[in-house]
Amino acid sequence: MPQISAIFWDVGGVLLTNAWDREQRERAIEQFKLDEEEFHDRHELVVSSLERGKISLDEYLQRTIFYRSRAFTQDAFKQYMFSLSRPQADVLEFARQLSGSGKYLMSTINNESTELNLYRINKFGLREIFTLFVSSCFVGLRKPEEGIYRLALEITQKPPQECCFIDDRALNLECARGLGMNTIEMQNLEELRRRLDDLGVRM
Repeated sequence: MPQISAIFWDVGGVLLTNAWDREQRERAIEQFKLDEEEFHDRHELVVSSLERGKISLDEYLQRTIFYRSRAFTQDAFKQYMFSLSRPQADVLEFARQLSGSGKYLMSTINNESTELNLYRINKFGLREIFTLFVSSCFVGLRKPEEGIYRLALEITQKPPQECCFIDDRALNLECARGLGMNTIEMQNLEELRRRLDDLGVRM
């Protein structure tokens, strides 16, 4: 078995809570008393553009919420969105330790809007852990599109057999495996440690 030299990480659902997934949107709907069906319909029409970096977070909010007057401000809504991000502290610390070993290239492969992605990178010190951010908003591609994994391999110049990708969604992992990458479905830290150990990944 080739030795693992690069570890690619999803962010939301692995290192941190999700930024703006179904659970977070439902909490915002309840908090701000939005029309659920109307909001979700509008969200689905523009979320791809948001996560590919084609529109800003302000543009997204204008199209999904602030197309009519509200009893709250756009800034208040954005601050609420940012406040929903929380660390998965044990996994984040483990990733920090792996990075500190100096043995592995550490990179993300994640779907996120530019503003939320940068907020989370800054807030949770991700630059201290990762040397590369293959984020949908930066590269214009989203998981599970094959292109985002292929781009990660091309940028790092790593053979897929030397790469491990960690994600909490099966479909994202299937597409990475299709290119020959090793994959781990995130469940908990103990299982992650075990699976990485099976691949020969150690501090």
